[in-house]
Amino acid sequence: MIGTGRTSRRAVLAGVAGLIATGAARAQNYPTSRVTLVVPFPPGASTDTTMRVIADKLSQMWGQPVLVDNKGGGNGIIAAEAVKNAKPDGYTLLATSSMTHAGNPVLYDKLPYDPIADFEPITRMSLVPMAVLVTKKLGVKTLAELTAKLKAEPGKHNFGSGAISARVAGELYRMQAGIDAVSVSYKNNQQAAPDLNNGIITFMICDTGSAKMILASGWADALAVTQSEPYSALPGVPSAAQAGMPELVFTTWSAFYAPKGTPREIIVKLNKDIIAAGTSPEILAKLENMGGAPSFTTPEGLMEFTKSEIEAWRKVVKAANIKIE
Repeated sequence: MIGTGRTSRRAVLAGVAGLIATGAARAQNYPTSRVTLVVPFPPGASTDTTMRVIADKLSQMWGQPVLVDNKGGGNGIIAAEAVKNAKPDGYTLLATSSMTHAGNPVLYDKLPYDPIADFEPITRMSLVPMAVLVTKKLGVKTLAELTAKLKAEPGKHNFGSGAISARVAGELYRMQAGIDAVSVSYKNNQQAAPDLNNGIITFMICDTGSAKMILASGWADALAVTQSEPYSALPGVPSAAQAGMPELVFTTWSAFYAPKGTPREIIVKLNKDIIAAGTSPEILAKLENMGGAPSFTTPEGLMEFTKSEIEAWRKVVKAANIKIE
């Protein structure tokens, strides 16, 4: 028997109310078992150590184990694909960096995942600048002096990069400064550092954690950090704006994503709980001691940020014709 319009509307409203109640209950009870954070880097990498701090705190908050599963290799492609294909129930999450969701979409012609279509954004975790280091053998003390030296001697100087993100940042500086310098790639920053010390490479741009270690060795001077404000982990080092290049902005970042289709109420709870974990006094102190710069967002904020970062990478990668080697 077909009911009246009023009866049908009541049935629909009752059904919607039931779904809302079910979703709310699901979020309230979540998680009821182990949650896995898939990290696309080996143990000990900066993203890994940061995520382990958050994982420990979440485990305390939830009363459930939070496992960090390191799936290194392929510039993060292996890890991203694994989470894309995971059950969208909130129990498998991607704890990643800008490489999987901004770099890879531009550097590779084909990927087994789409950074926008295949994931639900949860929150950004950190936003960290890079540092411009110059060999002490050159005798320059400011970014303006480095730029002037490189312009005066086109093609005679090399710059090193121990990661793809560092190469992109170096190319951004090269283009903005209008200099002619040769890129030299290294497996990592530790491999590049001795050549910076010996003057084989004139300058390099690297993550701030590596920069601190290189500076502590006395092998280089820091001329700027690639953001508009000074960075507390590198006191005394000017911002790009203070160094005279306000457009030299390039940051590395970490963030949490879930498989596409993860219920909205679970995403909202994850966002709330991850932010609570990361801003708790003891965790905040640990992150700052590690050189991290917590920078949380809403899920919608992370979605827009991800899209803008893809375009920022695309602009430099295309202009510099950077290829995966």
